[in-house]
Amino acid sequence: MRPRRLHKGYVQMVVDVAVPSPCVNICRMHDATGWCEGCKRTLDEIAAWSTLDDAAKRAVWRQLALRRIEWRRLHADTEAGPA
Repeated sequence: MRPRRLHKGYVQMVVDVAVPSPCVNICRMHDATGWCEGCKRTLDEIAAWSTLDDAAKRAVWRQLALRRIEWRRLHADTEAGPA
């Protein structure tokens, strides 16, 4: 735990929680996107994960949220088939 300063001299104790890995144990790289089909990370992000600080890990998580949206869009297009 670490102290976090609040306004007017108050201090809140904050528990440092490690940023979890996005890995879901479905480890296949998608050729077209370069993303892991399970967690949507790139090979560079996967390789660097253990050395990233928490802020960088959170930045990757933000990118993954956008990639999941794009992933669904890409797969909706391919599942619909030709018109």
